[in-house]
Amino acid sequence: MDDDTLFTIGALAERTGLRVKTIRFYSDKGIVPPTDHSPNGYRLYNADAATCLELVRTLRELGIDLPTVTRVLARETSVTAVAAAHADALDVQIRVLRMRRAVLRVVAERGSHREEMKLMHNLMRLSEAERRRLIDDFVDAAYGGVDANPAMVELVRTSMPELPQDPTTAQITAWMELVELVQDNDFRDAVRAMAEYQARERAAGETTGLHHDLTEAVRDEVGKALTDGLSADSAAAAAVVDTLVARYGDTFGKPADPQLRRWILERLDVANDPRVERYWRLVSAINGWPELPDMAPVFTWFAHALRAYPGT
Repeated sequence: MDDDTLFTIGALAERTGLRVKTIRFYSDKGIVPPTDHSPNGYRLYNADAATCLELVRTLRELGIDLPTVTRVLARETSVTAVAAAHADALDVQIRVLRMRRAVLRVVAERGSHREEMKLMHNLMRLSEAERRRLIDDFVDAAYGGVDANPAMVELVRTSMPELPQDPTTAQITAWMELVELVQDNDFRDAVRAMAEYQARERAAGETTGLHHDLTEAVRDEVGKALTDGLSADSAAAAAVVDTLVARYGDTFGKPADPQLRRWILERLDVANDPRVERYWRLVSAINGWPELPDMAPVFTWFAHALRAYPGT
């Protein structure tokens, strides 16, 4: 276009592909006012107006609101700044839409009733910070003000469940179950009892930590016994108990005597709550971590074997 050329609203509509009604609307709103008027009072527009209209159309097609478009044309803000802000806003909208899609998939697959669907939707609307607060509240209720095993408390606080932007049906189902679990007062009381036991142990000078090697030893020894079909009160089980008691003694610096066996059994009775293992399985499912081994049968067998062979 020649910069000196003036176009009627009809000619401008033909050149830009916009409807006359749309151009007139932008003109009436002062977004792209006419450059001049003909002697008969018709609106006339120059090449700059045409360029502005092209920009307005592009911004509107990208979902930019009219007040922001006006600010861009008035050079009160830049296209770059507007694009960045709206790209961020679209990211949020995309995350919301993905979450809604995932919820609808769960509803369809589970045949959820109305109340469950409402609950599920409300839970999914929580921000990441709000979801984290649910877990923080649980940790505070269970461990707050108690000098529990610091390694365990740190593990719980740092292993936060974090739903991905596009969660699977299994992840949403796991999140719903986890929310129900951490808000269950009986479960909170059970974890609190574990924390208080750990505090008493620490006050008595017992070694704290997670002792992963010891846990793996129990899993390997008892796992083999379970695979071989050994009963916890069989003669062969006694040898397994002897081996593990000796391992506990080495780890905690204690003699492998009947007192140590009673101490191990007490620890197992306090800690072997299937809901704790369920908590970690749900966290792993939400975070997409590898599935955890099922330790409940292992610790249950070990506890039974310790009762069968308490030592002399």
